[in-house]
Amino acid sequence: MVYPFTKGRAQKILKKKRQILGRGLCYAEKILFIHEAEESSERMLRRGRDPLKLCPDRVAMQDATAQMAMLQFMQTGCGKTQVPATIHCDHLIRAGAGMKADLKKALAANRDIYDFLSSAAANYGVGFWGPGSGIIHQVLFENYVIPGGVMIGSDSHTPNAGGLGMIAIGVGGADVAEVMAGLAWETTSPYVVGVDLSGCLNGWASAKDVILEMLGMLTVKGGTGKIFEYFGEGAKNLSATQKATITNMGAELGATASVFVYDESMDAYLKNVGRHEDAEWAASVADILTQDEICLTEPERVYDEIVEVDLGKIVPAHAGPFSPDKVIRVADFKATAKKERWPERISAVLLGSCTNSSYSDLCAASRVLEQARHHGLKVRVPFILSPGSQQVYETIARDGVLDELVNAGATVLTASCGPCIGQWDRKDVEKGVPNCVFTTFNRNFRGRNDGNSETRAFLTSPALAAALALSGDAGFNPETDTLTGRNGVQFKLTAPTPPTLPEKGLVDEKCAFLPPSREDAKIQVKMDPNSERLERLHPFEAWDGRDFLDLPVLVKTKGKTTTDHISPGGKWLQFRGHLTHISQNMLEGAVNAFTGETGHGTNVITRETGKRFAELAVFYKENAGGFVILGDENYGEGSSREHAAMSPRFMGAKVVVARSFARIHEANLKKQGILPLVFMDPNEYAEIGESDRMSFVDLQALQPGKPVKCVVSKEDGSRKALMLTHTLTEEQIGWFKAGSALNALRENYKN
Repeated sequence: MVYPFTKGRAQKILKKKRQILGRGLCYAEKILFIHEAEESSERMLRRGRDPLKLCPDRVAMQDATAQMAMLQFMQTGCGKTQVPATIHCDHLIRAGAGMKADLKKALAANRDIYDFLSSAAANYGVGFWGPGSGIIHQVLFENYVIPGGVMIGSDSHTPNAGGLGMIAIGVGGADVAEVMAGLAWETTSPYVVGVDLSGCLNGWASAKDVILEMLGMLTVKGGTGKIFEYFGEGAKNLSATQKATITNMGAELGATASVFVYDESMDAYLKNVGRHEDAEWAASVADILTQDEICLTEPERVYDEIVEVDLGKIVPAHAGPFSPDKVIRVADFKATAKKERWPERISAVLLGSCTNSSYSDLCAASRVLEQARHHGLKVRVPFILSPGSQQVYETIARDGVLDELVNAGATVLTASCGPCIGQWDRKDVEKGVPNCVFTTFNRNFRGRNDGNSETRAFLTSPALAAALALSGDAGFNPETDTLTGRNGVQFKLTAPTPPTLPEKGLVDEKCAFLPPSREDAKIQVKMDPNSERLERLHPFEAWDGRDFLDLPVLVKTKGKTTTDHISPGGKWLQFRGHLTHISQNMLEGAVNAFTGETGHGTNVITRETGKRFAELAVFYKENAGGFVILGDENYGEGSSREHAAMSPRFMGAKVVVARSFARIHEANLKKQGILPLVFMDPNEYAEIGESDRMSFVDLQALQPGKPVKCVVSKEDGSRKALMLTHTLTEEQIGWFKAGSALNALRENYKN
C-alpha cells in the first residue's frame, strides 16, 4: 500500500504552515495541509472564502454513481486512473426474498451494468468489488481507510472513513473523474469545528445517539462548509466503528467531512482486521497524527466553533419522521407519537446499513435478542438485516451471532444497501397506507425506504432496534417498560455490552474482488449500444456568451428538497447510466410551491395544468430557450447523486436560484455548467410568481464575489431587479463558459 505521506515531508510542510499561521495546528488542518496542491500551499487560506485544492490519496465509487463517473472519466481521454480507485457493487441489489435469492436476481437483472463496470475497471486500472461483497463504506473501512489520508468518494457517506482518522469527502462523479485523471480536487476552504468529547456512554445510549445529539443541536444545515474534528477523553472511550457511525452521519449535518483524531482504538481495529503493516505505519507517524497543544490550551484560536459533549449525559433517542434532525428522546417518544397521531404499532424493523452494521453493532442487537430467547420470545414484526460486508457476515456466522439473529426471526439480506436507499421490494404494506418503521439507517426522507410517502421512518440504534422488534410497540422504552415472556412473567431488558471487536479477528474474506489490472493491460469495455440502461455521454453545449433572457420558472420548490426529490431512486435506480432515461424522473418528488402538487406544474405558455416537470422542461427547452429552478433552504440536501444536476442540465436548466444550497449539490451544479445562485434577500424567494420571467444579465462580467443581476418581469408588465450571490471561483466560471467541468478538462488536454 502507498501511504499518504512520508514523515520528513510532512514535518517540513507543517513547520512552514505553523510559521505562516503563527500558531499550532489541529488534526484536520495537518491532513489538509499535507495534501494541499502546490498552487495553494504557499498561502494562508481564508476559511469559508478561498478555494482549497487537494490531492486525494484514493477515490471510491458505488455502482449507482460509478456508471456516470466512469462514463465521464472515459470522456477525459486518460488511459488509466492516476490514483488508486475502487468500484463497489452495493446499490443495485433489490431486497426482497433474502440473501441468496436477491443476489441471484440482481446478477441477472443487472448483468449489463456489472459487465460494463467490471470491464471498465479492468481497462482503467480500478479495483472492482462485485455484488455481494459489501457496502462501499464498510469494505473501504476494512481494507483501505488509513489514518492521515484523504479520500473522495461518489457517495455522500464517504466521511464514514473519519472513524479511522481519515478525511473523506462525498463528491459527484465528475469530481471523481477529474481526480482519476490526475487533477487536484477543489472546494472552498472549510471552517473547522472542534467537538470536545468527555465521559463515557452509559446504558442504552450509543454512538448513534451521539450524532443524533449533534443533529438536534445543529440541524441538517449546521455543518455546511465545515469539517468536524472530534477529540478529547470521551473520544478515546469510543471504538473505531463507533467513531465511524458518528462521522458517517456527519453527512446529515451537511458537513464537508467529520474526523476523529488518531488514537489507540484505530490501531486496535487495523490489527484486528489483519492490516498490521498499516497499523505499524500509522504508529510510526503518530506524532504527526495528533493535535498541537494549542487545540487544548487555546482552542478558540484554532477552531471556528467549539462544541462540548459529555457522553455520560447522552440519552437514547430516535429521529424522524422525514428528517434526521427531528430528534426525540426515547423517554418522550410515546407521548409525542400520540400527540402527532403516528401509528402505534411498528410494521418493520431494519438493521444494518453503512452506519450501523459493524460486528459490534450486530452483536449488540444479538445480545438483546438473546435475553428475550431465555423468556421464549422472538421478534413480533418483520426484522430485516443487511450485513455491512461479507467479511462481517462470515465473522458473525463463525461466532454464533448470526444464529441468534436468525433464530429470533431475522431475514438476512445480501451485504448491500437494500432498503436504506429504497431498494426494498416491499409487499406487506400497500402504497398510501400509514405505517411506522424503525431503522438503523442514516436517512429517513419521505418515501425513501419503500416508496410509500405515508411510511414514518425513524432512525435508531441497533440495540434499540432489536428491543423494538421484540415489542412491536413504537413507544416501547427498554429503560422503563417490560416484556412478557411465554410463561406470562414480565421482565425488563438490560442494555447490552457487546465486544468492541471480534476476539478472533475479522474473517479474512475478499468476496467477489478483482484487483486493479496491470499498467499495460488493455481490456475492451463492454457496453451494448442498444442498452436501455447505459448510454454514452455527449458533451453539453458551451455557453454562447449571451445573457439568459425571459426564462420561465419550471418550479419553485417548497420546503425540504433533497436530491431524492430532484432525482428519485427506487425504480429509477436502474437508469443511473442512461442520462436520457433517468432525466424523465426530474423533480418527481419536489413539492410545487405555486400549486401544492408533487412532481407536476403548470405550463405558463399554454396554460396546461398538471404537467410532469420532465415534460414541461422539454417544452421550455424547445420553446423558451431553457428554464430556471427556484429552491428553498438547503436545496439539494442528501446524497451525492450528480443526476440531480446532470438531468436538469440535460433537460435545459440554465440557472438554479435558492435560498441556500447543500454543499455537494451546489458543487455538482457547477460541474455540469449550471449557475447556482442565492437570493441576497431570502424573502425575495416568496415574491416570484408562477408566470414571472427571469432574465440574468451582464453575464459577460461574471466574476468571483460579484453578485449577478436578475430582472424579474411580471405579467402586468412591471419589473423588479434582484441581486443574487454565488460562490463561483475563476476556474468554476471557466466550467460554466465551457459548458461543464469535463468540457474544460478536455480542452486543457487538447492544449
